[in-house]
Amino acid sequence: MADPKPNVTIIGAGRWGTALTNLVRASHHPVQSWSRHSPQPLADVIEGATILVSAVSMKGVWPTIQQLQLLGLDPSQIIVTATKGLDPIRRQTPSQLWQQAFPHNPLVVLSGPNLSKEIEAGLPTATAVASAQREAALAVQKVFASERLRVYINTDPLGTELGGTLKNVMAIAAGVCDGLGLGTNAKAALLTRALPEMIRVGTVLGAKAETFFGLSGLGDLLATCNSPLSRNYQVGYKLGQGKSLEQIIQESEGVAEGLNTTAVLMQIAQDRHLSLPITTQVAALLQGQLSPALAVQNLMARDLTAEFNPS
Repeated sequence: MADPKPNVTIIGAGRWGTALTNLVRASHHPVQSWSRHSPQPLADVIEGATILVSAVSMKGVWPTIQQLQLLGLDPSQIIVTATKGLDPIRRQTPSQLWQQAFPHNPLVVLSGPNLSKEIEAGLPTATAVASAQREAALAVQKVFASERLRVYINTDPLGTELGGTLKNVMAIAAGVCDGLGLGTNAKAALLTRALPEMIRVGTVLGAKAETFFGLSGLGDLLATCNSPLSRNYQVGYKLGQGKSLEQIIQESEGVAEGLNTTAVLMQIAQDRHLSLPITTQVAALLQGQLSPALAVQNLMARDLTAEFNPS
């Protein structure tokens, strides 16, 4: 007799949570979603769930963890985190927060070039699910895999998570590049230099360098930095066109996680003595310390160095 299909609960009913719910349905697995606006108690939704997927914003991760700690989880329940960001107080990734709160539960990170609007439109894509527990990664792979989504597994959850997180900073820079109309050459140069900057951060924090050449690193970088569907790209693009950050935030639908990530990343860079040229210019731009044109000028005026110089 075949094993019963796992029951999946998606926590977070925004655009990303809705897209993930639809992907699980497409693979013909039982799924239900929950948000703070749901009439059903969270305790009822997680009861009997084999896999719990957190698709909340970075701001909502810690409150969600606290709610679930009060309710209690069975150690067999697999936790999947699909949030891209850094906690501004603890300077940690979502998976680190989840693992500390629920050390006995299998933990999986889901990340890749997954623009929610394209998923909603039924367009094909691929993603990575990463875990130190192979069986947990395989279970999540089966739940999400369908004709619309090809799912790969790896054993570097931190690198998988950081790839999807750090590229949001680079997407702001890419948007500025396009907003200023700097052309394809400049954009290609920017993205090429963005990847080693992401790897520099990731390896210092404990991730594997090769993970950043995969779907959650290079794949997500290319998707997010080249699509007007990306909120982070849109922030940069509108800054490049001369709009203020306050105006852009007011006009935006949802959260551009790159804004918070940039601030936290600068704190990490200072603590770890990391050279992050692109992030530094994005941070100064977001803080209103310079114009988009001057940020580009500063990058172009940096000391000449070898292409593969580690700094």
